[in-house]
Amino acid sequence: MDYQKIASDVYNLAESDEPIAPIVREALQVIEQCLGQYGQDHVSLSFNGGKDCTVLLHLYAAVLARKVSSTHNPIFALYIPDPSPFSALEEFIKIATQDYLLNLFTCNLSSDIQLPVESVTPGVSTPTALKGSSGYIGHSLQTRPVGAARGGEGMRRALELYKLRFPDIQAILVGTRRTDPHGTTLSYRNVTDPGWPAFERINPIINWAYSDIWTFLRKLKIPYCTLYDEGYTSLGSTYNTLPNPALLVEDSDSSHTLPSSLTVVANNPNAMCFVEPTPPKSSLNGIGPFTIIADNPDQICLADPVSDLRESESPRSTLGPFQVLVSDPNTQCQGEVDDRSANDVRLPPRYRPAYELQDGALERAGRVSGPVISEI
Repeated sequence: MDYQKIASDVYNLAESDEPIAPIVREALQVIEQCLGQYGQDHVSLSFNGGKDCTVLLHLYAAVLARKVSSTHNPIFALYIPDPSPFSALEEFIKIATQDYLLNLFTCNLSSDIQLPVESVTPGVSTPTALKGSSGYIGHSLQTRPVGAARGGEGMRRALELYKLRFPDIQAILVGTRRTDPHGTTLSYRNVTDPGWPAFERINPIINWAYSDIWTFLRKLKIPYCTLYDEGYTSLGSTYNTLPNPALLVEDSDSSHTLPSSLTVVANNPNAMCFVEPTPPKSSLNGIGPFTIIADNPDQICLADPVSDLRESESPRSTLGPFQVLVSDPNTQCQGEVDDRSANDVRLPPRYRPAYELQDGALERAGRVSGPVISEI
């Protein structure tokens, strides 16, 4: 990672005529003032792999490279995981830790005191209509908590642990924005409440909107967690996070049915093939690439559309090139007419990427107040 380039890109954006420039300058000034008061050795950054703290990390790296030292020293950071975090999020945190040279401490509480950072208390499921500035967009599963929300307690104990391990840290940079829960009354700098570990919370991007986050990330081509490309707009635990229904592809119901003239079967007449979700980051345009799993668990057909397992050099179907990979090199998958099963095979819903969400008020439409009981 070229930290001097990061600094150049960020500070040039701040001094540009771009609409986002004023809030970038504002964030840089808040970080510079924090470092001027405390120094890098007494400042940490809260990093959980989400889009907001990814923006904050990039801003912080720019300030360190421009104002503190041309040689990039490790950045103090803490990670307070939610229960049951997404594996893709954990992987992104590992990559960011290496790229930005984070001295990352994971606040893992012991099992007898582990509490969620956000409320994921059990609840009763109720369908809730989702509305944005453009009107009704669909339904999302939500829950009514039946117990007291204990997310704040989980955060407090995690910070206590961090204070014990890093007593010299006095300020923590946080990616909270005004529209976040409990963010309405915050300013750029807020000390923790009585009864909490003594830190000053620094909120450089408190005035940023949802659209500002994505403008910054995409304009500077900053890597972010891949879940955001799959329709997620706000990340928490797997218990309480779903793709945002506002990003559901409108024609997904009709486009997920295979054509009635086509079913894909193995050359074993006794085999049954089923269409399943593609791996992450796959493109689902029209029918798109898909995965076929035969009823023999050892035979897996990874498809794109022909009859040869090892080659995909010449398209032989209107669905595009077809490549099949199976554990048995003698097994082939071919397209045949079979109306009996084709209409029963459906692909999962498709979602647009998070940066296409037009109404920032719907950012948390994929979040529920309790564990996910059923799919949308």
